[in-house]
Amino acid sequence: MPRPVTGEPRARIRITDVEPQVDCGRHPTKATVGDAVRVSATVFRDGHEQLRAAVRWKPPGSRRWLEAPLEALGNDRYAGAFAVDAQGRWRFRVEAWRDRVASFQDELRRKVAAGQEDLAGELSEGAALLGVETLIVEEALGAPAGDRSELARSPELELDVGRPLARFGSWYELFPRSWGGFAGVERVLPELAELGFDVVYLPPIHPIGRTNRKGRNNTLGAGPNDPGSPWAIGAEEGGHDAVDPELGTLADFDRLVRRANELGLEIALDLAIQCSPDHPWLREHPEWFQRRPDGTIKYAENPPKKYQDIHNVDWDTDDRDRLWQALRDVVAHWVAHGVRVFRVDNPHTKPLPFWEWLIDELRRVEPDVLFLAEAFTRPAMMQALGKIGFDQSYTYFTWKNTRAELEEFMRDVVAWSPYYRPNFFANTPDILHEYLQRGGRPAFEARLVLAATLSPTYGIYSGYEWLENVPVREGSEEYLDSEKYEVKQRTLDGAPLLPLIARANWLRRENPALQWVDNLRFLETESDALLAYAKRSEANVLLCVVNLDPFAAREGLAIVPASLGLPPAFPVRDLLADEPHVWHTGRNYVRLDPGQSHVMRVGG
Repeated sequence: MPRPVTGEPRARIRITDVEPQVDCGRHPTKATVGDAVRVSATVFRDGHEQLRAAVRWKPPGSRRWLEAPLEALGNDRYAGAFAVDAQGRWRFRVEAWRDRVASFQDELRRKVAAGQEDLAGELSEGAALLGVETLIVEEALGAPAGDRSELARSPELELDVGRPLARFGSWYELFPRSWGGFAGVERVLPELAELGFDVVYLPPIHPIGRTNRKGRNNTLGAGPNDPGSPWAIGAEEGGHDAVDPELGTLADFDRLVRRANELGLEIALDLAIQCSPDHPWLREHPEWFQRRPDGTIKYAENPPKKYQDIHNVDWDTDDRDRLWQALRDVVAHWVAHGVRVFRVDNPHTKPLPFWEWLIDELRRVEPDVLFLAEAFTRPAMMQALGKIGFDQSYTYFTWKNTRAELEEFMRDVVAWSPYYRPNFFANTPDILHEYLQRGGRPAFEARLVLAATLSPTYGIYSGYEWLENVPVREGSEEYLDSEKYEVKQRTLDGAPLLPLIARANWLRRENPALQWVDNLRFLETESDALLAYAKRSEANVLLCVVNLDPFAAREGLAIVPASLGLPPAFPVRDLLADEPHVWHTGRNYVRLDPGQSHVMRVGG
């Protein structure tokens, strides 16, 4: 038989299933400034004692714990919330205790209700508990509760609180060389701001190597006027801390960043840890690159793709510390020039410990810095990148085009939301999905509305507004005459999709329900061609229906469940068409032209 435990008695109150937490508290949960962080836990004890619980939290750098009560929800579950108003790492825990006064009152109340008359013993116990000589029933039941005994505490958990842009924003990607360099991008910034974008993302802006430079459509052997791929970083003009002279000077870039900030925009830069054969590091630090027995360096590959103009660094180099520090210095250099947002190229092919270290190092210097992971890989790795500090991630949204695919995909995204923030790019310079190739303008319209309403953060790559949809060959997702390998003459003037883009960005800002991902609820439509969903943030309720078929009008239903708590009949306004309608709890007939959508705000 087990031997009896001696010494201090073990706690009789149990606190379990504390939420939010990630991997049993190994990683912090994500939040943003201004959020009300909802905390819940299961709290129980043997017997019939009255228990109380609270969440206690501590802001970054503070020694003082703050507290808010948790409400009993029934079945031993308690919940409450606290607001976060500063960036950084917050700590919180749940505390629970036995309220002896409330427990005594509860027992006394039940005995009175049962008609028990002899309560002298109970009242004597109550008098001793309350520190009075005598006590009557009325006084006992009116005494204030709040006694704390048997205090129990959960383990401390962490919150990684970032600025609001970490959760919500609209991105526009462009190649500066196709807009007239930094000066040309500066001229188009007011229009991008007017369209409602928050971030202007630039692919690498560094000098481009000449050795093995790629020609048009990724051909080998560039011509004399071919500019090469911006991802082939480094030439005699410099490496990752330099700018391509064809784009302008570093002073021109600084002016671009300042102008963007004046307009409420941020410039995001690409962080690609790779080097052209002409990068200064190959001469200055040959130990950072792995050589074959014959002395050659392997170029980068991702079969069937080959990147003859790029070399990867050797993450197993004996000079690891200096390599890591050099990469940190690169990011710190651009932070010093006003950049606070970085889109990271293929982070899943680099060591997780490096990213965890780098992000922590940079945030010590600049808490505003944000990192977007361009990680199209296995779910475990995508989740891990979010857990170790990446603020956002690309997703497989581009490849999810049917109702079943989207519903399954979004359930995963919502499940990961405590640590993983999605960024739904509708297209990228590398990804022109078949749906856009074949579906024409209706496909572009449907995908834009889906990206803008399903995810708090979404983006488009320039050319989307012009409905560019021609692949380099049948079965390829690469663009014909890809901007990665040549200069185009870009403009926004007259682009057919701009009104819809502006409207989508406006309604995203006006409706808090669209600024979260975990408030999504799919609705039944009785049609696989119609995707319907509700999003709610307190009083702001949106009902969305999208025709996923870009070729034919579709009709069906949007069934609003009673559990949404809406009246039998209620007014709505279609925010895309700016038209009023009346909808009902239950079945609502819907007919939509190819690729068209309703975004209905309840209440008009």
